[in-house]
Amino acid sequence: MMIVGVLGLGYVGLPLCREFVRGGCEVIGFDIDQAKIEQLRKSKSYIKHISDESVSEMISSGRFSITSDMTMLKRPEAILITVPTPLNAMREPDLSYVENSCREIARNLQNGQLIVLESTTYPGTTKEVVKPILEHESGLVCGKDFYLAYSPEREDPGREDFTTKTIPKVIGGINDESLRRAVECYQKAVDHPVPVGSCEVAEASKILENTYRCVNIALVNELKMLFDRMKIDIWEVIKAAETKPFGYTPFYPGPGLGGHCIPIDPFYLSWKAREYDLSTRFIELSGEVNCSMPDYVVNKVSDALNDHCKSINKSNILIIGLAYKKNVDDCRESPSFKLWELLEEKGARIDYHDPYVLVVPMTREHKKLSGRESRSLSPEMLNDYDCVLISTDHDEVDYKMIMDNAISIVDTRNVIKSSDMKVVKA
Repeated sequence: MMIVGVLGLGYVGLPLCREFVRGGCEVIGFDIDQAKIEQLRKSKSYIKHISDESVSEMISSGRFSITSDMTMLKRPEAILITVPTPLNAMREPDLSYVENSCREIARNLQNGQLIVLESTTYPGTTKEVVKPILEHESGLVCGKDFYLAYSPEREDPGREDFTTKTIPKVIGGINDESLRRAVECYQKAVDHPVPVGSCEVAEASKILENTYRCVNIALVNELKMLFDRMKIDIWEVIKAAETKPFGYTPFYPGPGLGGHCIPIDPFYLSWKAREYDLSTRFIELSGEVNCSMPDYVVNKVSDALNDHCKSINKSNILIIGLAYKKNVDDCRESPSFKLWELLEEKGARIDYHDPYVLVVPMTREHKKLSGRESRSLSPEMLNDYDCVLISTDHDEVDYKMIMDNAISIVDTRNVIKSSDMKVVKA
């Protein structure tokens, strides 16, 4: 029975653990968050799309254990790194989580082990960052004493048509033997391994996927602002355009970008491009457009309040949705946080409602908001707010109640189809 270690038990790592357990492997999950470890040991999940039953199934199999003891890294035949790769305050790559993970692995590295980085990053990271740390601190030789590969995560929380098991898995190895071992490993958990010629190709494929989305979302966000001035409904335009059966893929505007990938990955590539004396103008312009969307939405809130002879200062505003997209509990890089902070800076009093995020989690960038609790919707409470701002379009939210009882609504997701004067599209 193959032993697989997964370092980092978040939105990527925990689903991977489940699939390897189901594939008949023994899985050791590693995390430094003791609260997560204790919750999993009690067969409780902290990720909405991973049920308590799934965790219980993993635990009861006898093939899943969870630990913060990094000396246990000696045991697995393969170690998969699924830790965060955020941007720092200067919007430059922060690889500290990857580097620290590699140092822990290097201290315990054994002959014959396979190490795979899954965290999204710029092309060259596996060879230029991971490999030197593992070799220097272990004294072992990559490709001979141990094996190294890169396989980008492709998690999309909330999807029902694809799962961790069924999404094709791109894999690049540092050499042929590393690739062979990595493919052999992932075949135990996923249906469609996709071997490619190098770690750099695998790294670049992930960046391409998300840059493609970032650029196209920026395009529709820019068109939304233009069409708004022209008194044209962007949502109706998109609906008309997507009737074309070829040559067009619909993308949708919003209050800004969220999630761990699309708001971050393109900046990784533009940062790396400077090493080659190239300016990635499409990427940087797209980033500027998408990062400007919360300011655009706040201006729309101001317009909505002005229609009722009010200002943002001292207004009560209810934000609907804290998660970065509908029907998930994932708040990473959510534009709702930025909207909240911008409105508070202008003197507004903010509450939120989110059926998936009952308490604001601790985040690196928005620590002062942590611990705030979601308010329950009712006709009476809606009357207490000068404006309701729809930032995330969860299906479970009662939009009819909001429409019937809110004084003013700013809708960034086109969930309110009414042309009522109290609804402002943003």
